[in-house]
Amino acid sequence: MSHPRPKKIWYWLLTLPYIAIFWLPFYNRIEPTLFGMPFFYWYQLLWVVLSSVIIALVFKLAHGSGKRGGQS
Repeated sequence: MSHPRPKKIWYWLLTLPYIAIFWLPFYNRIEPTLFGMPFFYWYQLLWVVLSSVIIALVFKLAHGSGKRGGQS
């Protein structure tokens, strides 16, 4: 039985966290603060959460909601 191939176009969304984090001059500053935390830190923390959401979204979109696993 053949499994459907994942749609590879969705994998490009996985580059967003890399671009956002590695572009250091964009977020290398103190202002604006959030609950007393400098922008530099809360921006990176935000991308930890966003990266998890993006990974889950890409998995769902690329592999669909079909059942995976062995036969019963």
